[in-house]
Amino acid sequence: MKKKISLAAVLFLVFLTAISAAFAAEPPKKVTIGISKIVSHPALDAIVKGIQDELAAEKINAAYDVQNANGDINTAASIANKFQSEKVTLAVGVATPTAQSLANTLKGIPIVFSAVTDPVKAGLVTSLKKGEKNVTGVSDMTPVKQQIELLLRIKKVKRLGHIYTSSEENAVVLAGIVKQACKELGIQFVETTVSKSSEVKQAVQAIIGRVDALYISTDNTVVSAMSAVTDVASKAKVPVMSADPSSAEAYPVLAAWGFDYYKMGRVTGKLIADILKGKKPEQIPTQFMTKTSDIDLLVNLDVAKKLGLTIPKDIVLSANKVVENGKLTKK
Repeated sequence: MKKKISLAAVLFLVFLTAISAAFAAEPPKKVTIGISKIVSHPALDAIVKGIQDELAAEKINAAYDVQNANGDINTAASIANKFQSEKVTLAVGVATPTAQSLANTLKGIPIVFSAVTDPVKAGLVTSLKKGEKNVTGVSDMTPVKQQIELLLRIKKVKRLGHIYTSSEENAVVLAGIVKQACKELGIQFVETTVSKSSEVKQAVQAIIGRVDALYISTDNTVVSAMSAVTDVASKAKVPVMSADPSSAEAYPVLAAWGFDYYKMGRVTGKLIADILKGKKPEQIPTQFMTKTSDIDLLVNLDVAKKLGLTIPKDIVLSANKVVENGKLTKK
């Protein structure tokens, strides 16, 4: 015997079906990601692009508030206050000073740092093996000694010049590593410091006559003034070795060996997605770029020719970016 279904029951089933369809079709909740970068230059801009592309791939419905501190610590603090007052869902500090400003200001908002050389010395985390409450991220500690050794295979260097920002924690840490590497390699370390990008040209001019080569680390203030560095160095016929291949593409740098910062942005984006999906920052250790594919090596054969130098064939073959006859080739 068939049961009769009342009209009310049919209407109720139709109502439930409609409600279920509405919820199923509802787009994921939109989140606001505040991104604060200390300056704008190719490497840091590539990180931001990598973050956005990774979150899009993760199907995270995100709106971005991207802010540039223009190398000013007070501006970085103002950006942090802005993110706090607007209650962003998550904040990203690209480079050490902006990450520190976020960590010192934000309450109850997850913070992800990227391109921070030494997050422990920067006071962002107490251990690389775990995050802090609401704070974790990605380090860009660079292989300084190996970079200098690469330079030594191209040119004999007795005195190595290094310009760095005295107020930028990551730059100070790296300067100490450069100094130690020079000591181990039997090279005289010639240093000078700046506090802002407008001082870089004068700083290079002050030491260029006393050095055989310049080493530029992942110092954001100095890298943002790379045109001033290479302008002075080129006129003095002094080669420049850089730790930032992204920024080196546009300037006459002899060689650059370092991280692919776009890929670092993708790694940072994956970490952000994990947090947005429920993982706690304190459960996530500091991430490092350890794959061979994460590293870029750029050599500029045009610069080498102008300086009367020959880059060994094995170095050229291992480079994935080569500049020759004014053209950049990416392998």
